[in-house]
Amino acid sequence: MTAMHDRTPRSVPDILHFRVEDTPDDDAFYYPDPNESWQTLKWNHVGTRARAIAMGLHSLGIDIEDRCSILGITSIDWVMADLGILCAGGATTTIYPSNTPEECRYILSDSMSRVVFVDNDEQAAKMLKVRDQLPHLKKVVVFNGTPSTDGWIITMQDLETQGRALDEQDETVYQARVDSLTPQHLATLIYTSGTTGTPKGVELTHDCWLYEAEVVAQADVLTPDDKHFLWLPLSHVFGKVLIVGVIYANTPTAIDGRVPRIIENLSIVRPTIMAAAPRIFEKVYNKVVTGAQDKGGVTLKIFRWSVGVGKKVSALRQQGKEPTGLLALKNRIADRLVFSKLRERFGGRVRFFISGSAPLSREMAEFFHACGILILEGYGLTESSAASFVNLPDNYAFGTVGPALVGTELKIMPEDGEILIRGRGVMRGYHNLPDVTAETLTQDGWLRTGDIGELDPAGRLRITDRKKALIKTSGGKYVAPSHLESTLKALCPYLSQVVVHGNNRNFCTALVTMDPETIVLWAKDNGLSTQSYEQLAREPLVQDMIQTAIDQLNADLPRYSTLKKFAVLPADFTVETGELTASLKVKRKVVETQYQAILEGFYVDAIKSV
Repeated sequence: MTAMHDRTPRSVPDILHFRVEDTPDDDAFYYPDPNESWQTLKWNHVGTRARAIAMGLHSLGIDIEDRCSILGITSIDWVMADLGILCAGGATTTIYPSNTPEECRYILSDSMSRVVFVDNDEQAAKMLKVRDQLPHLKKVVVFNGTPSTDGWIITMQDLETQGRALDEQDETVYQARVDSLTPQHLATLIYTSGTTGTPKGVELTHDCWLYEAEVVAQADVLTPDDKHFLWLPLSHVFGKVLIVGVIYANTPTAIDGRVPRIIENLSIVRPTIMAAAPRIFEKVYNKVVTGAQDKGGVTLKIFRWSVGVGKKVSALRQQGKEPTGLLALKNRIADRLVFSKLRERFGGRVRFFISGSAPLSREMAEFFHACGILILEGYGLTESSAASFVNLPDNYAFGTVGPALVGTELKIMPEDGEILIRGRGVMRGYHNLPDVTAETLTQDGWLRTGDIGELDPAGRLRITDRKKALIKTSGGKYVAPSHLESTLKALCPYLSQVVVHGNNRNFCTALVTMDPETIVLWAKDNGLSTQSYEQLAREPLVQDMIQTAIDQLNADLPRYSTLKKFAVLPADFTVETGELTASLKVKRKVVETQYQAILEGFYVDAIKSV
């Protein structure tokens, strides 16, 4: 890309401008309008809108590195607001749409945001509730909503109109602002979702995103021939990195962050690439497996036979080989009977999925691979701009997060196995937190990830657990809870969440929740269709079903890490009830505090029972 120009890009706006110059008439984004008809935005239109928004922000006094927040679901307006902020020289600050008014106030106050973009009147109402505590907040810009009579809330359309008017007065202002940006200027301030404690603002520079765009393109993860479907929250670094990636690579992208519409959208968009968190794959897996079990009889036999064949083929392909002879014939039959139908759920054209944000179990990856669907797991932190390691289509191993991307250095500490990362993707620091920054970044630029890992013989990284999440039993043995949790969910498709407990205890236990959708099918098959979720949680047959899966898990574990007791909780975890972060990670401490009485009950007379 850069060879087409007399200078290399120095900022995200440069990447956008080079893309607009090179391919002005190529499709950039597809998005649903209010009537649910999909519209197309060409790159030249993206550039025009970004310029208008940037000049509108300039008219409001936004200067270099001034923070402008975005509060909303993933949408074309979110993307345009982000690009407009960056082209104005500002720094995009992200807020999850599920955040409460007080949580929004904290981020807006800590970041000293001067403008906030919001989805609608409902989100604007949050701003009104905390307005008197945010004297520095000059404007609220609403994508689809109502302006206020005093001018504090304006519409996106009004902002763009103001921007175009200012641009007409002096066309040199816009380019001068873009040219003044350097790679080290702040581009994005992302607040960690806070599985523990107060969220920290992670400062990512333009160079962080330039690096990510370059290495993702080099890895051929995104190409101009692909069609990408983006639904991930752009408030999260995983979604954000994909935006710079598709601009750099010229990958047309369909955007719609409404989670309930993912499956419907897949059949319409028919993407070749999509990124997702493991929970999405687990939900599909649960539906497929329980659906086959629900039908039973011949259908279940064919399903099990097909998956067995697919796993043999998967094992060969993981070695770089292809099936031949009778196995190849069986696989073609299995594909026609079972696998092709599963792929059609995803639109029928997916080259591969990218999994991130949380660990993907090896069992889950191998199941989908057996069905002809490749899931490439990657790894990174908000503090490393998301993508630091990723499995590649021609270099992958399930159970690992792949090799380091070019330019990312890795160091594994010999004393405890902690992973350290260094490279251009690493953050500038934590906003307003110099002491915490010094604890996390070494003087020579290494990022302490807090994750434990090891390398396989081919140089691919395997994450074994979080340093702080490791359980140390009272017998002095270390247990990695995430491995037990993901494996148990793969063994029992009726489970939604698993939290393994046992730090400083003499054995490990688990809190589990059921998947609200698949447990209904199980209840119907077992004559319990009239029972509520809470009643099923107490049902002995449910307890027996889960115990069977735990017995399978324990059979392959050393005695000190086996699960001795468990409890089915009366409700699944949700973002709204506070047990999950907005990126669907379990807030372990919240759950353990909320269900402390149950956990303590596991260990009454523990020495005697063991």
